[in-house]
Amino acid sequence: MPGIDLSKYQHDHSFGQDAKRSGESRTLIVIVITAVMMVVEISTGIAFGSMALLADGMHMASHALALGINYFAYIYARRHAHDPRFSFGTGKVNALGGFSGAILLALFAIMMAWESVERLIHPTEIAFNSAIIVAIIGLVVNGGSVFILGGDHHHDHGDGHDHHHGHSHSHDDHDHSAHEHHHNHHDHNLRSAYLHVLADALTSVTAIIALLAAKYLGWVWMDPFMGIVGSILVAKWSIGLLKQTSRTLLDHQADDSVVTSVRSLIEKEHAIVDLHVWSIGSGIYSVIVSVLADEESSVDAIKSRLNPRVFPHITVEVITIPGKE
Repeated sequence: MPGIDLSKYQHDHSFGQDAKRSGESRTLIVIVITAVMMVVEISTGIAFGSMALLADGMHMASHALALGINYFAYIYARRHAHDPRFSFGTGKVNALGGFSGAILLALFAIMMAWESVERLIHPTEIAFNSAIIVAIIGLVVNGGSVFILGGDHHHDHGDGHDHHHGHSHSHDDHDHSAHEHHHNHHDHNLRSAYLHVLADALTSVTAIIALLAAKYLGWVWMDPFMGIVGSILVAKWSIGLLKQTSRTLLDHQADDSVVTSVRSLIEKEHAIVDLHVWSIGSGIYSVIVSVLADEESSVDAIKSRLNPRVFPHITVEVITIPGKE
């Protein structure tokens, strides 16, 4: 229709992904801490000929790389938030960063298990004092990193719609009648970074326990045994994160609680023929619904029932009831 201004009917598809998240700054802080410790441990290990310090420094390097991937995901998502080539924004870059981190975490678990089994079969002499010092230093650094990344239970309260209590309020003639408590606000990218430093902290704790047991009780087998236990736990975290992120990346239907909430709001006045709800970012969803109705005005009525902050992209297909055309 020529001569009509379409801009007022169009909407932005960035969905808040252009906002800087708190997780981005916290991840950068932890990267700097990890990198500094890596340089100190490697240089000190070389200077004093300590293999324990050198090995832990290389281990820090691997996690600095993993955290770097998480940080890059934040930057990429923010800078490309308005790129029209991303049909539903860059929210899934967050999940992709988390997925990549989960794979690296799984590799870390495999390496832990492999080395532990190797040492269980072929015990090696341990420099207890040096190893305990390294483990304590690692625990302090990693414990601080865990606090920085997990300080708000992975809830990002920035403008990126990561934490939506979704209390629906009536405004602009929109009937947000129900309290939409959608608490699916996990920042997968932040969770990936968090699990990496948590795995490091766990390794330090188990190492201290095992080393003390070996030094004072003669339980040399405790060191590799605790390594195996730690690798199993890290693998479990990795699998859980892989499941969460893959659901988002593959457009899996949203959690039952979210779908049920959407269905209950729409079915108050309309019969649903087909309903699809999937995540397009942290705590935000896209909805496609087909309903039976006798008037086109049902489209606006349906959209007005869903919180636009939580459901920023809604497509409604109206199927006219036979005999009421």
